[in-house]
Parts: sequence; structure tokens; C-alpha cells
Amino acid sequence: MARIGKFKNDAARDAYLRTYDAMEGLWPLPSTQVDVPTRFGPTHVRRSGSGDGVPLVLLHGFGGNGLYWHDIVAGLARGRVVLALDTIGTAGRSVQTAPLAGDADYGVWFTEVLDGLGLDRVHVLGESQGAWHATLTALHAADRVASASLIEPNGVFTKIPLRVLAKLIRFGANQTDAGWRKMTDWLTPGAGLTDVEWACLKAAQAYRPAGGWARPLKDAELESMAPPVLVIYGAESVIAEPVAARQRLAAHLPSAEVEIYPGVGHGLRGQIPDQVTTRISDFVARHDEAALTGG
Repeated sequence: MARIGKFKNDAARDAYLRTYDAMEGLWPLPSTQVDVPTRFGPTHVRRSGSGDGVPLVLLHGFGGNGLYWHDIVAGLARGRVVLALDTIGTAGRSVQTAPLAGDADYGVWFTEVLDGLGLDRVHVLGESQGAWHATLTALHAADRVASASLIEPNGVFTKIPLRVLAKLIRFGANQTDAGWRKMTDWLTPGAGLTDVEWACLKAAQAYRPAGGWARPLKDAELESMAPPVLVIYGAESVIAEPVAARQRLAAHLPSAEVEIYPGVGHGLRGQIPDQVTTRISDFVARHDEAALTGG
């Protein structure tokens, strides 16, 4: 049965929002905020930047919120508006009120957010679990997606190895600060979090998500994906299988661009932020014209 994501109690939500407020100080750009009504609940959107480029929507990873893009948003916002969402069904300022019954509902939700913002087409960028959500928008709201950039889309093009799932379960059973730090050191080495990010991540554990997990796309789904796609991996990722994913994309979505950076892992955005930002910015800029002309 589809569920609704929520905090375990009001005290937990209040504690989380205090850490969220503290994280606001990390955002480097002027911003405006709005809560957009959707059938699944109000979605919190942070808007920064300006310019003639097609807007770029950011979808965060597991345990995060829109503020976790603070380290690269300035680069992404050169010449365009950037919109950082708190994904419905995850910890953040969005409040889920109705269940997401299936993958297609992410397309419905995304479409309603864009309608509420008065936007026709946008680029979308997702990281980790957010890359899964971005993939669903490209599948189920393709007419609204100018391009999709996916950072470390684990479980989307290949299965997450069982040994990795087992290790994540063991880490999840150790709900201590030391356990969480050990997990992140293994999962995203070299991509350290600030104290305020740690506090927000810890407080997010009191949220019971209901959005489901990534699953490998079927061949037919890959072959039907219409928007241009950029996929970025760290060669040393412990959770994704970059080479196998590249091979599968070459077979079923040959138009996709795949970038595998050596010497970095799942946390490559924090390890090589300038390279990641430049690669994504160049990709979306190349697809601006088609989006603006309706091509």
C-alpha cells in the first residue's frame, strides 16, 4: 500500500526545521522561496539566479533537501534561474499529503510544480536518489524536460550489488554519530559535510520516507527516453557500476552522454565540484536553443 512520508512526531519535525534554518546560511546567492500546491502536497522551491537560459531544476539525494546544492549552485546559476526543490515525500519543507502510487506520479508531481511556477520546459539535475527522481521526470513528463543530468544514478541503469545493499543495511542498524560518519566516509570519501549539514542529515533520520527506491529501467524504457541525457559517475563509486551502466546505455540509449571521472567516488560532486559544474553547465547550454524553440 502506498504511504505518505512524514516525521515520526511534531517534535522531530520542529528539530529538523531548526537545522534546516541553520543550513540557510550556507546558501551563497540571493533567493526567493515559494510553496507550490500539488495534489501530493505543497512543494517547497528555492529560486536563485537570472538570465535567458532555460531554468534548471535541482533534485537532491537521500536524506537531503534543496539546500544541499549550496556548494555548486553559484556555478549552475550563471545565465539562468536555478530552482532547488525539497522533493515531495522526503525530509524538508515540502509536506506530503497524498501518496505517490507509482513511478508515473513523479511525472504528475513534477508537472504540477512547473505549472505552479509558470514554467513550460526546464532542465533537470538529480544526484543519487534525486537522479532516480530526475529519470522519472524524463520518462513521465518528457514534454516538460529539456534535458536530464544524472549524478551517480545508482540502481537506475544497473542493479545495486547485493554486497553493497548488505553493507548499507548494516550501517543503517548502527544509528550513532560514529556509525553515520563511518558510512559516509565509505560511501562518499573526500566529500566532507559541514557541522550544520551533519546536524540536518542526522535530524532527517526522524523522517519516514514513502517515495520508494530506484529500480533498473527496462530496455524499452531506456529506448523510449526522449530528453537528452547526461550521466556522470565516479570511477571509484562503491554503490554504482559505471562501466556496466555505460555499456547498457550504449546499447539502449546511445544518444546519452556518459562521463566517468577517475579517482573519485559517489561523492564526486564534493570532490571535484568545478569539473562537475562545468560539465553540466556546458551540457544544458547546448540544449537551451532546442528547448526555447520547442525543438
